[in-house]
Amino acid sequence: MTRLKKIALATSLAGAAALAGVAQIYAADAPIEIDADTFECITEMTPVRGFYVDNLLGDIAATLAVANSETGGTWPTGSVVQLVPTEVMVKQPAGTSPQTNDWEFFELDVSSGESEIVTRGFTDVVNRFGGNCLDCHVKAEPQWDMICETGHGCDPIPLSREMIVGIQQGDPRCNRPE
Repeated sequence: MTRLKKIALATSLAGAAALAGVAQIYAADAPIEIDADTFECITEMTPVRGFYVDNLLGDIAATLAVANSETGGTWPTGSVVQLVPTEVMVKQPAGTSPQTNDWEFFELDVSSGESEIVTRGFTDVVNRFGGNCLDCHVKAEPQWDMICETGHGCDPIPLSREMIVGIQQGDPRCNRPE
């Protein structure tokens, strides 16, 4: 089942639960369940200034509100932020990981055209170039909620804009037959 189908199913279930008088599907403190099937083609997500976003709980409007804010903000639970196909950040519920502002980091292998989670975690995820995700993202100024962009306080990455676009467009998970 694709991520979009999962989101549509979750939205339908949420609507049915609301009609039944159930206030919440997810406990406020329960981490979002994530597996390799959660992550698909990066360019099918919503583009924002050169990176891509989504929301695993279906609240893309709230995610985009923070992503497009000129003054920053706290990203909503379920937000997904991705610059390149092999690295992903997912915002878990408040209190999940105070050290990372509740961001969970993922290193993926996408070479087969599918997503495989190589490593995941909060403070100890190291990308394939030997960089610890938190070590970079913790440098973002507080109003940016650990999201690195030019002017957010993070160290620059050694890739040009053209190189990043090429990496994004080369995601082997994109445009594959069902």
